[in-house]
Amino acid sequence: MVFAGSNGPTFSHLGFTMHVLRGRWFMFFASILVMAAAGGTYIFGIYSKDIKKKLGYDQQTLNTLSFFKDLGANVGIIPGLINEVSPPWVVLIVGAGMNLGGYLMIYLAITGRTARPQVWLMCLYICIGANSQSFANTGALVTAVKNFPESRGVTLGLLKSFVGLSGAIYTQLYQALYGNDSESLVLLIAWLPAVISILFAYTIRIIPYTHREGETKAFFKFLYISIALAVFLMISIIVENQVNFTHAEFSVTTTIVILLVFLPIYVVAREEMKTYGQITAPEPEKDITIVTVSDQPSEPEAISKASTETEPNSSLGCLSVKGALNPPARGEDYTIFQALFSIDMIILFLATIAGIGGTLTAVDNMGQIGQSLGYPTKSINTFVSLISIWNYAGRNVSGFVSEYILERYKFPRPLMLTLILLLSCVGHILIAFGVNQGLYVASVIIGFCFGAQWPLLFAIISEIFGLKYYSTLYNFGAVASPIGSYILNVRIAGRMYDKEARKQKKPGTSSKDLTCLGVQCFKESFIIITIVTFIGAVVSLVLVWRTRNFYKGDIYARFRDGVPVQANKEVEAVSTVSDKEKEGVNGKTKEKEGVNGNNNSNNN
Repeated sequence: MVFAGSNGPTFSHLGFTMHVLRGRWFMFFASILVMAAAGGTYIFGIYSKDIKKKLGYDQQTLNTLSFFKDLGANVGIIPGLINEVSPPWVVLIVGAGMNLGGYLMIYLAITGRTARPQVWLMCLYICIGANSQSFANTGALVTAVKNFPESRGVTLGLLKSFVGLSGAIYTQLYQALYGNDSESLVLLIAWLPAVISILFAYTIRIIPYTHREGETKAFFKFLYISIALAVFLMISIIVENQVNFTHAEFSVTTTIVILLVFLPIYVVAREEMKTYGQITAPEPEKDITIVTVSDQPSEPEAISKASTETEPNSSLGCLSVKGALNPPARGEDYTIFQALFSIDMIILFLATIAGIGGTLTAVDNMGQIGQSLGYPTKSINTFVSLISIWNYAGRNVSGFVSEYILERYKFPRPLMLTLILLLSCVGHILIAFGVNQGLYVASVIIGFCFGAQWPLLFAIISEIFGLKYYSTLYNFGAVASPIGSYILNVRIAGRMYDKEARKQKKPGTSSKDLTCLGVQCFKESFIIITIVTFIGAVVSLVLVWRTRNFYKGDIYARFRDGVPVQANKEVEAVSTVSDKEKEGVNGKTKEKEGVNGNNNSNNN
């Protein structure tokens, strides 16, 4: 506790600890841990070979399983709606249960501890397990964005970057815990995220926002730590692929990784120290207009407007279709249907289907791409790890850089999305034509572009459509990923790979053991993916044109002008009107006082 004496407030270790645990920055740190454990879907390429071999799948069946993984990971409408009417801890607990159940059943299947499941059942298992990632995103990431609304780009970039690093983190952990046993990696993915979500379920919550200077500096400290973690992981991966590490050496590198993951707690303590012991002075009295329901039709226009703006956020209000085709101005809080029927959302959705769908196809097939082009196993593992590292870099760069150039130069975020889509076309072309040693460059470009698209997508949604129903709209935007994955990965890449593999099949080879070798295995499919991605970039330019005036303004002004972010969704009967409106209301009220003797507004 903090005691104010004659010499000022005194320090209490217990009081400071409680202050840290209840603070916004510790909530952000807890969100980092949840997100760092929520990326098990990104290392599908490591354990997919075990699934294919143990269960006897061909490439199209494996890609179908991959589609259901992406479907579960990105279709978060249900957790979004749950989060609209319940606190974040409910979403996190449900997600923990789904994660444990889904991945545990996969582990039991590939280790032969259960009867060999049918394909549809395996698809259900991986969909349920991967869907826990949507619950983690909704419970942790969406909550963090609402707690730091002026820094949503960097918040999204940092948290999404830790998801990108999670693949490399998992690789280190399972090597230290289980050795070179990729089957046990599935077991690790099953229990670790569930434990972390349960531990921090009550820590992650909406905290009333107040504007503070220097917030960005704190985020940069988190960024520096994450860069140190990424660099260490990259060096470890490169060395491990060149030298055969012992179990003891893996234990050392894993210990360093864990220390770096928990190092941000130092930043948390430093930031909370700045506010610890501050005795909040009573705020000066402000005029607050209490909105009351009256039979008199002569209510001032400002009060009527305030009454409309403070409509309670009920469980049914978020699904109201009233006014769906008459949305508010960009940046204001859209209802769910106003956003879904918006042309801006449709354009963003189509661009995302092309962009994320194409890069995700490359990510999920990197093992088979490397094998078909004749790269050794160590190099293929390096490609998968490089994708994870550059996935991290893309998320951070797009989050921090887009926030900086938006604030300083009014550079619209949708235009940065266009540039990322065009860059990803280069990676697809390198894969399509099998350029000599080009897969190293392609893995870097694909990983970077795949990661960069996510913070841009979610930041654009929050900026154009507001934060009121962000839980649901965030998850709706993510639905574009599995749609793109199904079209480009399953229907195009998977089918064309199997078609070419059947041409190369030797007599006597099992029809389920289809392996394709050569540039032609993925050439046609990635030429198609390049064309689709380029079309997506052109479509995104339409959104750039439509939102050009919006991004020229100060889109975060209302958060600096004292408009609070509500900590709950209770019905509020009191609303504060703007200074200009208040002056108009008070002026009219004073005129009426001489005639009626009283009015319907009370000043406190």
